[in-house]
Amino acid sequence: MIRRLYDWTMGLADTRHALWGLAFVAFLESSVFPIPPDILMIPMIIARPSRAFVIATVALVASVLGGAFGYFIGWGLFESVGQPVLEFYGKTNEFGHFAETYNQWGAWAVLIAGVTPFPYKVITILSGSTGLNFGVFMVASVIARGLRFFVVAALLWKFGAPIRDFIERRLGLMFILFVVILIGGFYTVKYL
Repeated sequence: MIRRLYDWTMGLADTRHALWGLAFVAFLESSVFPIPPDILMIPMIIARPSRAFVIATVALVASVLGGAFGYFIGWGLFESVGQPVLEFYGKTNEFGHFAETYNQWGAWAVLIAGVTPFPYKVITILSGSTGLNFGVFMVASVIARGLRFFVVAALLWKFGAPIRDFIERRLGLMFILFVVILIGGFYTVKYL
């Protein structure tokens, strides 16, 4: 099933409706879809490097809107599904503590999930279910997803097809390394 979704997504890159397809995939990926929009962005940008930043902008806007949809899934379904389950198992207090802790660090969770291969959709839904401040969620989403999509667009615009292998195989690792260095820097400044 995943292979069929992947092939369908890749097929969108060759159509005249590719930007709409990218917007659709980026929106759904942020809340429910398992295939990241990068696999559609990459061939689109390689085919038309002059449109790299337009393509990244479409992915950014659609992804952030999809993230907001994921947030509202977590917010809306928590009351009707999650809360009764927690009450049945007597875990309402534990979830309250988890939500409080998550919301202290929620902006970081959104930033990390937004730029790394960690499924962003999990964080969007979790942010809604814990009641993370929506404004904080949106700002962190714009920064994280903008960084992710515009770095890919800039690399492809500058280096073209030769950088494709690096992006597909190692960019996630590079983003993880960037996040570790960023958090390590903040930790060092705060505690040393």
